[in-house]
Amino acid sequence: MTLPAPEVPSEVQFELLSRYQRIRGETELLADPLSAEDMQIQSMPDASPTKWHLAHTSWFFETFILRPRLAGYRVFDPAFHTLFNSYYNSLGQPFNRPQRGLISRPCLDEVYDYRRHVDSAMTRLLGESEPDTELRDFVVLGLNHEQQHQELLLTDIKHAFSINPVHPTYLEPGGEDELPQGVEPLKWIEIAGGTYRIGSDGQDFCFDNEGPPHSQLLQDFKIASRLVTNGEYRAFIEDGGYREPRLWLSDGWAWLQQNRAHHPAYWLQRDGDWFQFTLHGLAPVLDNEPVCHLNFYEADAYATWAGERLPTEFEWEAAACQLRLPDQLAAANLLEKRNWRPLAAAGQRQFLGDVWEWTSSAYLPYPGFRASADAVGEYNGKFMCNQKVLRGGSCVTPADHVRISYRNFFYPHQTWQFSGIRLAGEIE
Repeated sequence: MTLPAPEVPSEVQFELLSRYQRIRGETELLADPLSAEDMQIQSMPDASPTKWHLAHTSWFFETFILRPRLAGYRVFDPAFHTLFNSYYNSLGQPFNRPQRGLISRPCLDEVYDYRRHVDSAMTRLLGESEPDTELRDFVVLGLNHEQQHQELLLTDIKHAFSINPVHPTYLEPGGEDELPQGVEPLKWIEIAGGTYRIGSDGQDFCFDNEGPPHSQLLQDFKIASRLVTNGEYRAFIEDGGYREPRLWLSDGWAWLQQNRAHHPAYWLQRDGDWFQFTLHGLAPVLDNEPVCHLNFYEADAYATWAGERLPTEFEWEAAACQLRLPDQLAAANLLEKRNWRPLAAAGQRQFLGDVWEWTSSAYLPYPGFRASADAVGEYNGKFMCNQKVLRGGSCVTPADHVRISYRNFFYPHQTWQFSGIRLAGEIE
């Protein structure tokens, strides 16, 4: 009796499954330094526990891919559909976001069992046959969604640890064999006005809010060759920047008064010296490194104090494309470098990595944007109100997740993300 030869996965199947396994494994590597107690805590309503991130990213694959596509798939636990739904109201009422830290059950071991269950089913689905275009697109979306949560896992645990007065270390420093010394002189890059094509053409993966591509008319402008540094921002503080209402937008001044802010998040003073809390523990504030964990109000006030302004997101993208910045991706300070803090410029223009850069642009749909009619349509479109766009990625953004057209968005008051400043202005 001759047995049929086993099916050999196609190149597409092999690449998709390999990427799936790599990204899912990376999430668990990021969680490895944490205890079960660490993974339970939620330090503020905007953040989520690590345990929730581990479960929600699995919920995404189960809900949008396995349940509708894998014949005979067994749902791991029906209760998880509510517990780990983030904001997809068309799928039911999600558990209250500010109370995610109260979900002590399921325990951490059960969440990891959930991940194994989903991974096993996804491996079976992707190995059965050549995935069609729709399935491939959903898997790639799920993997990029997981990479967003990898970044959030680090920003959220950093915030949680920062509240602890013993300043716990997430991980010992690594990847910083030769930290850049000194400060790169800030230079102005002049960009000629004209009509620029903005947005992704959809040839490679992008989120729906990155398209459709459209034409944008820009005037001549200049943009800084590097990010604003800690030393430059410290000069703003010492000049009374947090005490001068004329520098601040009205909402920003109200935020400042309400929160009694007088320095960036995670900064503290000891014996007259500035320190900052990092994922590697407490460290001195180095003047040559990019300032980060600023909200939009702080970024705008600094730009006003400096006599300049923030770029629009269209200016930022036009400059990044004209400077051929994707060619610098390999040198960018991103997640894989394991620095997990912004570093001095060292000859890099820093458009990619280090810190997300605030723009002056409101987060709004591009002309012709239409969210899909299914539940996935809730991913981005419904948040296009009262938020600001950030560009460029940060030191905790995965390298194969960032791109020039990427539109991140946060509320103007939020500081826990790795967000900083690049100046722009008019050409005199």
